[in-house]
Amino acid sequence: MRIYNLRNNHLQFAMQRVLRLLLLFFMVGMSSVSFAATKAEADALYEKEQYRDAAAAYETILKQEGVAAEVYYNLGNCYYKLDEIPLAVLNYERAFLLDPGDADIRANLALARGKTIDKVVPPSEMFFVTWWRDLTNCMSINAWTVLGIVAFVLMLLGVLAYMFMSQMTVRKIGVYGAMAMLVVIIIANLAALSQHADLTHRNTAIILAPAVTVKSSPSETSTDLFLIHEGSKVEILDNSMKEWLEVKFEEGKQGWVPVSTLEII
Repeated sequence: MRIYNLRNNHLQFAMQRVLRLLLLFFMVGMSSVSFAATKAEADALYEKEQYRDAAAAYETILKQEGVAAEVYYNLGNCYYKLDEIPLAVLNYERAFLLDPGDADIRANLALARGKTIDKVVPPSEMFFVTWWRDLTNCMSINAWTVLGIVAFVLMLLGVLAYMFMSQMTVRKIGVYGAMAMLVVIIIANLAALSQHADLTHRNTAIILAPAVTVKSSPSETSTDLFLIHEGSKVEILDNSMKEWLEVKFEEGKQGWVPVSTLEII
């Protein structure tokens, strides 16, 4: 009799777990439906050229549902239409960070940056650095992950073909194919890790103030170095000061600016 009760308790526990999982899936599904409906409403506002209201709706989606490349992209479009170029650049950059392979994001980011005051000429770099960055950014981190998994499966199939097939041609195809897939796996993992590092360690920002005087040290009384304008992209070198950041601009110059003048990408 006790054994029956014990088995019955296990059954009840299993049923409870199943019900919890079903409830979780239901809640996730409802959240997705809510997100879709809210985004559809924001898109409708954009199509009606109510860009300010659409921007507020997209901002709400990002706060409630979390980050998404397409939402940042649409938000950037709203600010571009409103001629608020620094905010457009900021949101296009955030969309690019999440999905660097998207051609529309790249094009609109270039278009918005072309309307900024400061025309930056980045310093020259070694060709392989440019090549690797372009390769890494040709797809999103999710796409690189999927490619790595597919390549791993194909590599295993190649190894199995080499080990168990009797025909020499098939065995050669298997071993050379496995070697090629190993190279793809390494590249995919390195690219995904590089993008993950960019997402985790946010060390770039966009100047939002109309004009900022870059200082030689974190003090208003320090020497003025040069003037930078809204929409410019900077790399953060030192964030140890409470109200100041040491930043490096794309052309190589660096100095200190107030925290309130920029926003992290």
